[in-house]
Amino acid sequence: MNQFQNANKSFINGAWTEGETGKTIDTVNPFDRSVITTLSLASAKQLEDAFDIAAKSQKEWAKSSAEDRKAVLTKAKDYLQLNREDIILTISRETGGTIIKANIELDAAIAILTEAITYTGELGGIREVPSEIEGKINHIYRLPLGVISSISPFNFPLNLSMRTIAPAIALGNSVVHKPDVQTALSGGSIIATAFEYAGLPDGVLNVIFADIEEIKDGMLTHPIPRLISFTGSTAVGRHIGEIAGRGFKRMALELGGNNPFVVLSDADTDRAVDAAIFGKFIHQGQICMIINRIIVHQDLYEGFVRKFAERVKQLPYGDQTDPKTVIGPLVNERQLEKALDVIEQAKQDGIELIVEGKRVGNVLTPFVFAGADNDSKLAQTELFAPIAVVMKASTDQEAIDMANDTEYGLSSAVFTSDLEKGEQFALQIDSGMTHVNDQSVNDSPNIAFGGNKASGVGRFGNPWVVEEFTVTKWVSIQKQYRSYPF
Repeated sequence: MNQFQNANKSFINGAWTEGETGKTIDTVNPFDRSVITTLSLASAKQLEDAFDIAAKSQKEWAKSSAEDRKAVLTKAKDYLQLNREDIILTISRETGGTIIKANIELDAAIAILTEAITYTGELGGIREVPSEIEGKINHIYRLPLGVISSISPFNFPLNLSMRTIAPAIALGNSVVHKPDVQTALSGGSIIATAFEYAGLPDGVLNVIFADIEEIKDGMLTHPIPRLISFTGSTAVGRHIGEIAGRGFKRMALELGGNNPFVVLSDADTDRAVDAAIFGKFIHQGQICMIINRIIVHQDLYEGFVRKFAERVKQLPYGDQTDPKTVIGPLVNERQLEKALDVIEQAKQDGIELIVEGKRVGNVLTPFVFAGADNDSKLAQTELFAPIAVVMKASTDQEAIDMANDTEYGLSSAVFTSDLEKGEQFALQIDSGMTHVNDQSVNDSPNIAFGGNKASGVGRFGNPWVVEEFTVTKWVSIQKQYRSYPF
C-alpha cells in the first residue's frame, strides 16, 4: 500500500480531520477505475473554521524569521526528494499521467520550493525614500498579505498546488487549500504531509477535501482570505473575478488556453515535428499550456503533416504506470465523452482526418485533423485531449495573425531558422509567454508565468509572485516639529 492512501482526510490546524458531512468519495485510477482511496468530505462549517484558524496562525507566522521559513521549506523539499518513488507512483495512478509526466511534475514542485527558499528574506526589509517635508523619514515595508485561498485542478495537482502554497508560506502568509478531489492525494495530502514533516506551525496550511455542492462558493466569498489563487477554466475564472471584485480581493488566475504552435517558412521541419509531438501529447493533452493549434506555412505544410502523422502513429499507449507508455487515460469519463463529441463534430464539419485514433478502455489514442479553418469550432475549442489540429497559413504574417485570433493568450511557440525574426514574431503574439524553437509547455519558478486576455490575471514566478503575495506599506516618521498652514 502506498503511504499516502491513508492520508485521505482534511488537514486542519495540523491534524488529519474526519469530514463532518458523513459523505465520502472515491479517488480512482483513470486507467482501470480501481479505487485508490476513499476521501472523507469536510463540511462548510469546517471550511469556515479553517479560515478562522488560518487567520490566527498567520499572525504568528508573519513574525517568523527568514531563517525559520527557509528551514521549513528546505525540510519540505527534502521530504519530496526522500519519498520520490511513492510520490511519482501516486501522481501517475491518480492523474492518469505517465511516469514521464509524473517525474516532470515532481521536479517542478521541487524547483518551486527551491526558488521559494531564495526569497524568504523579502519580508521585513526597510527601504528609505527621500521626503520633501523637512524632518520626515519615509520607510517602505513589505509585509505578508494574510490568508490565501488556493484552488487547484486535476491535471498537474502537485505542481499547481505547490505553486501557490510554497510562495505563500515563504512570504509569511497562511493558506486554505482545496485540491480537486479527483486528485486529492497528489494535490493535497502529499503537500500537507511534507509540511507536517517540515515542522510548519499548526494552522498555517489547511487542506480541505470537499465537494462544491457542500461548500458552494465558500472558498471565494469568505471575508478572511485576501487573495484567491485558482487554476482552471476561464468560465470559473470569470465567476471568481466577479466575486473577488465585490470583495476587493486580489486574484492570481491561470485559466484556459488555445495555444498556437507556429511553423514559419524557414523552419526546420524535423525539429518542429519533434517539439510538436511532445507539446501536444504530454499528459494526453490535458495541460492548459498544451499545443492546441498547429499553424504551418504553406511551403512546409504537406511535409510537416506527413512526418507528424507518422510519428503520432508510433506513440505507445495504455497503462500509464508502464514506463514505456506515452498516451495514458483521460482523467474521467466526462472528459473522454467531451473529446469524442469534439471528434464527431469535426468529422461532421468535413475536416480532413489524417490519423484516426480509437477508444481503448479509458484511453483515447491520438487523432490528427488537418486543413481546419482557424474560425472552425475545432480550432477555437480548448481540446484538453490527444486531438491535434494542423492548419495552413499562406504567409508568415498570416500565421501570426491566425495565432492571435482567439480569446485566449496563455502560451505559444514559433519555429524558425532566423532567431532574431523569431523573437520579433514572438513579441507580436498576444500571449503571456512565447517560446522560439520550442513547444508551448514550459514553466520555471523564476520567470513571469501567466496569461493575457481570457487566459488569466497575475503572474507566478520570482520576483513577480513576491509582489502578488505581499502588501507594501509606507510608514513615515516625523523627527522634528512640523508647522501646518492652519
